[in-house]
Amino acid sequence: MPSPFLSLTWTDDVTGRQGFLVVDRLVRGVSSGGLRMRPGCTLEEIAGLAAGMTLKEALHYDPDARYVPLGGAKGGIDCDPRDPEAYGVLVRYLRAMRPYVETMWTTGEDLGLSQDVVDRAAREVGLVSSVQAVYPLLDDEAAARRRLAEAFEVDVDGIGLDELVGGCGVAESVLTALDRAGAPRWRTRVALQGLGTMGGATARFLARAGLTVVAVADIKGTVANPAGLDVEALLAARDAYGTVDRAALRPGDRELPGDAWLATEAEVLVPAAVSYAVDTANQGRITARWIAEAANMPVRPEAEALLAARGVTVLPDVVVNSATNAWWWWTLFGDIGPDADEAFAYTRRAMRALTDLTLARAEADGTTPRAAAHALAADRLPVIAERFGLHR
Repeated sequence: MPSPFLSLTWTDDVTGRQGFLVVDRLVRGVSSGGLRMRPGCTLEEIAGLAAGMTLKEALHYDPDARYVPLGGAKGGIDCDPRDPEAYGVLVRYLRAMRPYVETMWTTGEDLGLSQDVVDRAAREVGLVSSVQAVYPLLDDEAAARRRLAEAFEVDVDGIGLDELVGGCGVAESVLTALDRAGAPRWRTRVALQGLGTMGGATARFLARAGLTVVAVADIKGTVANPAGLDVEALLAARDAYGTVDRAALRPGDRELPGDAWLATEAEVLVPAAVSYAVDTANQGRITARWIAEAANMPVRPEAEALLAARGVTVLPDVVVNSATNAWWWWTLFGDIGPDADEAFAYTRRAMRALTDLTLARAEADGTTPRAAAHALAADRLPVIAERFGLHR
């Protein structure tokens, strides 16, 4: 793997906590990747995520679209977002990273951080926006910023459009895999780890597509019902961190240990919370046919090899959860407007095409979907570099 364009570690002079920034690649001088906050976050983790962002951007390259893929990057802070000191750490981190946000790194919400918190901290340190580095690439900056701001104001059944598009993309990847395999939706059960931004939206779209959500795990444990959970009731009863108020559970809902979601009798598992959730020690408990990586890097490579050997297909994060990032740029560059129906239709079309292409390439090459996605990105990166130049 090539060395990243930039890699740095920051230490907070107040708390001693560390933060990281890795810019894996620049395209037209700009990169894209969210900012996460979680205890135990490491530079190695952020480097892997930044490389993944390079792949996600390349996979969405369409020479006929207005959206021009950027390079890949990622930021991370080793801190519990629930810690009373977390916001101050975030502000000081962004103050230190301000030169990079202004010139080369566009960022936004990720694990542990919501977009409104990122925006508030960005304003506090004098940034125009967390994505301001891309503004010089826009044909009409004022119109583009207005379009994105209006899109963030769109609410669909109590949830913001910005939260829903990522889950729409995950769901479409799952549905594409099911359709290719001839698996009926009404007989497909789903278990999710995480009911936050990505997990909650994914659960909603899969339930509305006719699948049965039988288990959901949050920080308190796993809630399960083999007959199906009331997804909308759980979404309405969750807090800002995706934790469900147990008072909302129905008589048939059971409370199980936190890792019970792994062994749930379901055809589809959706890890939508933390990285490295599936490893060699616990992968043997999985009986599902598909794992859709709504989180970043939830399945360790060694575990994925063991899963593949026994017929479990891992739909990779670089494909499955890429719609969140792409939606920002589809909207900002003007491929879509600030409208929910238009956003969902575009997302479904793009994600179905990308997932189908990935699975077809995997079948043709006799390899895994992840290897196929990497091969597709490897085909496109030189094309992008030739068209826009390579900034490394």
